[in-house]
Amino acid sequence: MRIETGVNLQPHNTLGLPAMAETLIHIETERGVRSVVNHPVYGRAPKFILGGGSNVVLARDLSACVLKIEIAGRRLLEEREDAWIIEAGAGEPWHDLVMWTLAQGWPGLENLALIPGTVGAAPVQNIGAYGLELADRLESVIAVDLITGRTVELDARQCRFGYRDSVFKQALAGKSVITRVRLRLPKPWQPVLGYLDLQRKLEENPGVAPSPDQIAAWVCEIRRAKLPDPALIGNVGSFFKNPVVTAEQCRDIIARDPHLVHYPMDDGHFKLAAGWLIDACGWKGKAIGHAAVHDRQALVLVNRGGARGAEIITLANAIQVSVYGRFGIRLEPEPIIVA
Repeated sequence: MRIETGVNLQPHNTLGLPAMAETLIHIETERGVRSVVNHPVYGRAPKFILGGGSNVVLARDLSACVLKIEIAGRRLLEEREDAWIIEAGAGEPWHDLVMWTLAQGWPGLENLALIPGTVGAAPVQNIGAYGLELADRLESVIAVDLITGRTVELDARQCRFGYRDSVFKQALAGKSVITRVRLRLPKPWQPVLGYLDLQRKLEENPGVAPSPDQIAAWVCEIRRAKLPDPALIGNVGSFFKNPVVTAEQCRDIIARDPHLVHYPMDDGHFKLAAGWLIDACGWKGKAIGHAAVHDRQALVLVNRGGARGAEIITLANAIQVSVYGRFGIRLEPEPIIVA
């Protein structure tokens, strides 16, 4: 456990937004979390959990005690007849974990390649891409209660996963710290290829039965073509969730906009492409101050350099008003907004 005071969090969030933390505590072990809980000063202070900073918009300074989770480590916990169970520290980079599992011959995470952020943040957001969500592969989450210091283990049901949502964004927000994540990679491996972009890759490569490594390579190629690298231009990836509507709502919008990009869901609802809705409202490439909509992907808001959190939020609010005015759809941000 290492404690700093008066720290600028700009290098610690992928949007590159300036915000001061009164106290920043680097957590490298599970014992470090318990040390914070038992600390005479910081134990009783409000907590803000920070992983890789790839899913947060900082629009103000933080008086709460910021816990920077840097717990490392990854291993095969158990090999069962029907699955590999792997465990990784919450501070491990998510993409590194995906590539490591593939290198070991344990497929199952390839559709989630190149998602930014840490392993510990993955269950909080229930990350997902190209037909797969973390909930589909989660065995359990190990966390430490920030009030009692007690270690608890939660299975997928207890995590209350939803679309880009979990109990860690709701009832347990700021009340527990994820220290380790256990994933279940099923045997035998079955490719997940139902997503449109992957179907196009199959059509471009007729007769190919893609391996897990090939699917991971395709996913990385698709993501790099659509999403800017946070190391080059500040962003948090997809800024808005894809809205879910009823079949009647979907038909109503299609009657007015026949080119609406939409996907049927198992329960009869439809998921709409938020990027298409934003683009249809003319936002691609537009800016408010130093905050802008990416010129290649309308779903991504970027920091062109020198942006503050308030500018990102103002731009996001303007997009929400515009989309609601045209389509009657309320877009919901994916990242956690600290305003």
